[in-house]
Amino acid sequence: MHNNNTDLTYLIETRRYLHRNPELSMREYNTAAFIRNELSRFGIEYRTVDETGTFARIDGKAPGKTLLLRADIDALPVYEKTGLAFSSENEGVMHACGHDFHTAALLGAAKELSALRDIFSGTILLAFQQAEESQHGSKFFVREGLTKGYDRAFGIHISPAFPAGKIAMTRGTDAASCDYFKITLRGKSAHISKPHLGNDALAAAAELALKLPAIQPRILNPLDNSVIGIGRLTAGTSYNIIANEAVLEGTIRTLTFETQEFLQNKVRETAEAVAALYDVIPEIELETFAYPVINDDDAFDEAYAAAAKIVGEENIITDQKLIMGFGADDFSEFQRYAKGVYVHVGTSNATEGSQLPLHSDRLTPDESALAVMEKLHVEYSLSVLNK
Repeated sequence: MHNNNTDLTYLIETRRYLHRNPELSMREYNTAAFIRNELSRFGIEYRTVDETGTFARIDGKAPGKTLLLRADIDALPVYEKTGLAFSSENEGVMHACGHDFHTAALLGAAKELSALRDIFSGTILLAFQQAEESQHGSKFFVREGLTKGYDRAFGIHISPAFPAGKIAMTRGTDAASCDYFKITLRGKSAHISKPHLGNDALAAAAELALKLPAIQPRILNPLDNSVIGIGRLTAGTSYNIIANEAVLEGTIRTLTFETQEFLQNKVRETAEAVAALYDVIPEIELETFAYPVINDDDAFDEAYAAAAKIVGEENIITDQKLIMGFGADDFSEFQRYAKGVYVHVGTSNATEGSQLPLHSDRLTPDESALAVMEKLHVEYSLSVLNK
C-alpha cells in the first residue's frame, strides 16, 4: 500500500464547513465555489459543468489509463435536529445523506493525488456532481460527453448500516434504477348530472392508478424484482364537475436494464389503453433519472484489494446484496461505459445518531470514516493506474 498521508484535520474541517453550509440541488453555488477554490490551491485544473458541477483532471508523469472518481455535492430539504456545533446555518437544508462526507473525502484525495503526480502514469478525473438528490445532475456531465472515455469509474457512499471501520461491497447490482413518469389525461368537462356529455379524465386516472402498480407481479418473474408506484394524482375543479384533466406522477424501479426498458414500454402501453377506454387523450412523459448501479467484476476485485490494504479483509462485508435497496443513485451514468464500482463505507458507532438511516434529520455519521474514504480513493487510483 502507498504510504497514505491522510490529513484528518483537513478532512474534518472541510466536512464541517460543508455541513454548516448545505445547498439544495441546482443551487450549490457556494459549494461549487469552495470546491473550485480548493482545486486551484492544489494546482488542479478544472472546468465547470453547467453552473454548479465541476470536472477536474490530474495528469500523472506519463500517459496511461484514465480513471474517474465521483462525489455528489448537494443537500436535502430537511430541517436539521442534530444539535451539532456545526449544524446547518441554511434553515430547512441539511446534508442528511452524507454528501458533505463524499465531497470532503474526494477533495482530500485530490490534494494528495496532485502531490503524487510523479509516482503514477495516466490521468485521474474528478467529478463533483450536482443535483444527485432531485434532478439527476449526472445528465449535465452526459450532455458534455464526460461520462465516457475512461477505463474505470469509482464512487463511495457513506452507510450508517455498517460500523465505522467497515467497508461494504457487492458484486453485480448495488442499487435500482429510477424512472420518473408523468401521465396527463385530457378529457372533456360536463356536469356530474350529465355524464354522457363529458369524458372523465379522473375516472381514467383512477383506473390507471390501480393498473400500473399491478403490472409487475402479473407479467414478470417474481425473482425479477421491480416496483411501479404512483406518488401523486391530481384532478378536477369542483365536486360536481367531470374532470377534464388528470395528472399522475410516479416511478419505476428495477434492477436490470432489460426490465427497466420493458416496464417503460408497459407503462406507455397501459396508459394508452386506459385512455382509449375512457376516450381521453394521454400525454406521457417518461425520463430516466438513474439506471441500475451494476458493479463490474474486475473493478470490484480491484476495489476489494484496495479496501483490504486499508481496513483488512476481515472488515470488508461482501454478503449484503442490494446495499442501497430500491434506492437509486446516478453514479450509474459514470459506469455505463466504463468498468465501475460503488463502495459503501460504514459510519455508525455506539451513538444513536450515527445509526439512524440516511435522510434522517438527526443523522450524525462517525467522522473517522472520512480517513477511510480518502485512503480508498487514493489507494484505488494508484493501484489501478500503476497496474
